Amino acid sequence: MARSKQSLKRHRTDVAKAKRNRSRIRAIRTAMKKARAAEDPEEKKKLIAKAQKLLDKAARKRLLHNNKAKRLKSSLMKKS
Repeated sequence: MARSKQSLKRHRTDVAKAKRNRSRIRAIRTAMKKARAAEDPEEKKKLIAKAQKLLDKAARKRLLHNNKAKRLKSSLMKKS
């Protein structure tokens, strides 16, 4: 790896971004799992809404591709 100031800063910011992105992706996965596993219909509805909100936000921020977010939301609704 190059040792210029720019490359070192770029590496630091890349590591921070990767950590933040990993956290957000895991939050989405957890929300989807909870929504699928919920038994109570009212609770399930709330959890699905939360998962959809997270998916939409991830697509807006380019964390997920827009079509993938739509596909995941669709599959979540089919299974509910």
